[in-house]
Amino acid sequence: MAQIFHRSSNSLANVSIASAVLALGGLVWSAYKLNAGYFTTGVSRSIDQTVPFSHKHHVGDDGIDCRYCHQFVETSDFAGLPPTETCMSCHSQIWLNAELLEPVRESFRTGKSLEWTRVYDLPDFVYFNHSIHINKGIGCSSCHGRVDKMPLTFKANTLFMQWCVECHRDPSRHVRPKSEVFNPAYETPAPDQDEIGPKLVAEYKIQSLTDCVTCHR
Repeated sequence: MAQIFHRSSNSLANVSIASAVLALGGLVWSAYKLNAGYFTTGVSRSIDQTVPFSHKHHVGDDGIDCRYCHQFVETSDFAGLPPTETCMSCHSQIWLNAELLEPVRESFRTGKSLEWTRVYDLPDFVYFNHSIHINKGIGCSSCHGRVDKMPLTFKANTLFMQWCVECHRDPSRHVRPKSEVFNPAYETPAPDQDEIGPKLVAEYKIQSLTDCVTCHR
């Protein structure tokens, strides 16, 4: 009986199967990278605002504390945005005629609030409380990055669930002394984090909360 398939068919079949598996793996990998990439997460992408506010200038150069503008960050789930009066406490004296600040002056004249575009916008099914993190020794820069180096504010971290859970599983790697919470230059883990982390966790009574209802309520 004549041979139907050429003897190279087995090799061709093996190569085809291997190629299909590799192509499928490449597709999955590409989808994962796309989902975690710049265009999807918005990480490192500055957002146009009504006023191009520079944290680098106000925080890094002028040394203004986070709480001067974000007044409720220690007591509320929402950090709060500064009212126009807060801006004008300085800009009624300096940069009086700067075209850049005309929206601020108009807001002050009319009483209409400035419209800001959120940089971090969690889904409605995610509950996050700023005050509990601040009061447990988690610094602003742990989530928001080095805002003191940002001429225009951008998202520093994805805030994906896995990113949050990694901290919740081992808070000792991320906790800092409460005196350093608002210091953007403080780095975690610190050189002595293995020593001070567990002590701060015990002192601040931090729990490793990974139950779903912690964030999804």
